[in-house]
Amino acid sequence: MKKTLILLSLVAALCIIPFFIEHGGEYGGADGQAEAQIMEIAPDYTPWFESFYEPASGEIESLLFTLQGSLGTAVIFYIFGYYHRSRKDHDRNR
Repeated sequence: MKKTLILLSLVAALCIIPFFIEHGGEYGGADGQAEAQIMEIAPDYTPWFESFYEPASGEIESLLFTLQGSLGTAVIFYIFGYYHRSRKDHDRNR
């Protein structure tokens, strides 16, 4: 019990401490870096198409990205659970 408590405390500390460390950097994605690199290599480049929807801020964009990832993960694990359950039912009926 004591080892479990120590391990949980260590994991919690490792998850929380990075939020308090001043790193002085900016959060940015690969899209922005790719755009900057393309403009450096070929300044005349024009994109093939425009975005359907441009979020009002970076926070909303991050929220939508996280929501998309969460929904995709939920679908994948639902499918895993469905097949795992149907396999158990199949084994039980033998």
